[in-house]
Amino acid sequence: MLYPEIVVAGCGNPLFADDGFGPAVIDEMEKLSLPDNVLIVDAGLGGPHFIFTLLDPEVTKKLVIVDIADYGAEPGSITKLRVEDLPPGSYRDAHSWDLAEPLQRIKDRIEIT
Repeated sequence: MLYPEIVVAGCGNPLFADDGFGPAVIDEMEKLSLPDNVLIVDAGLGGPHFIFTLLDPEVTKKLVIVDIADYGAEPGSITKLRVEDLPPGSYRDAHSWDLAEPLQRIKDRIEIT
């Protein structure tokens, strides 16, 4: 498998209200002509932990995760967060897996947004 330099992962479930935002962004990005070093992937509902299989710190330079989160803003607001902006235990998937901790482990080798 050739690892990409940039991975954009849309996380969520389109059957669960606004949780489908990440996959909807990926659907729109699929209409674009992107460079060969960019991989876009619909990571689905349980996919956030599996996106780590798409990364190689020797090759991958940037990971962009598109997902919904409650960060205290007006519903529908869009923001850009860094791993450091996520309080420990605050970013969980539908199965209550903490994703902030594994992201913390790779943030010094891969730029994460």
